[in-house]
Amino acid sequence: MMTASASAPGKIVICGEYAVLDGAPAVAMAVDRRAEATVTISGDDWHSVSAPGYTSERGRFTANQGRVAWLDGRETFGLVEQVWRLAGLDPSEKLALRLDSAAFYDASGGRKIGIGSSAAVAVALTAALAETTGADLDVDAIAMEAHRRFQGGAGSGVDVACSAHGGVIEYRMEKAQQRRLQWPPELGFAVFWSGVPASTGSRLDHLRAAATKPSRQALVTAAGRVATTWARGSAKAIVEELRAYTEALRRFSIDHDLGIFDAGHAALADAAKGKVVYKPCGAGGGDIGIALASDERELAAFIELAVTKAFQHLQMTMDPRGVQRVREAN
Repeated sequence: MMTASASAPGKIVICGEYAVLDGAPAVAMAVDRRAEATVTISGDDWHSVSAPGYTSERGRFTANQGRVAWLDGRETFGLVEQVWRLAGLDPSEKLALRLDSAAFYDASGGRKIGIGSSAAVAVALTAALAETTGADLDVDAIAMEAHRRFQGGAGSGVDVACSAHGGVIEYRMEKAQQRRLQWPPELGFAVFWSGVPASTGSRLDHLRAAATKPSRQALVTAAGRVATTWARGSAKAIVEELRAYTEALRRFSIDHDLGIFDAGHAALADAAKGKVVYKPCGAGGGDIGIALASDERELAAFIELAVTKAFQHLQMTMDPRGVQRVREAN
């Protein structure tokens, strides 16, 4: 049995949030904030799990043919249980799992910034367990299903797919279809943290309970146009289609009372003119937003403006790498 670690990147949904649940393509990119999972032989009488930066609690459990019995930490480490159960693990030695997602938190306040920490942890942990135990695990499938169960059956899976494969992808929920996209060389971007954590689950619950309005189908159509335009590679055309998508997202949010543009996102979207477009990402109502531009100087000016409106400019780049594994012999 080996000691192993794995890391997986966070993600930003550029377009297709909400619409992906109705069959539209989403465009998402991996970013260079990575979750790390390390699995070592513990020598204890139980398996253990720790997540420094996320919680000071330490979980302990025993397992038999994938069935988990918690001694401590069940409420805190539910995602670990889902991964373990789906992997069907029964290792001959007890393992210590260490999960590090510190890069997914606001350094000043310890709040999640909304770039897919749980999805990245699911991918990294599954890969590290596969390396340590030598089990032939389908990392994509296990991480996808574990994350879906952890979220109570909600979500599209785009965050897991992006963490597993990296780069820029077009993703469809049906059969978790994805294809690699290229980043247009003339397209710049900047990511901003609103300072307000958002709840994806509560907004999805609200959407399920709301009466469907025509703007929901309009959002699906707009998302499809962005994906088609992105594949053609014109930065200017992408910005304009994203502007149309952002307006469709705003109407969808108003009609379904989702508050996607709350927490200052509306003001930034209104301020994005010319060759710059701005939109909230993911569930919205807080977390992060992204500005994309076909002109470098206009993007720089927009960054200065966003900072004056109390948004934090997050230094991020697109990460072309998906899950990465490292194995060491004991």
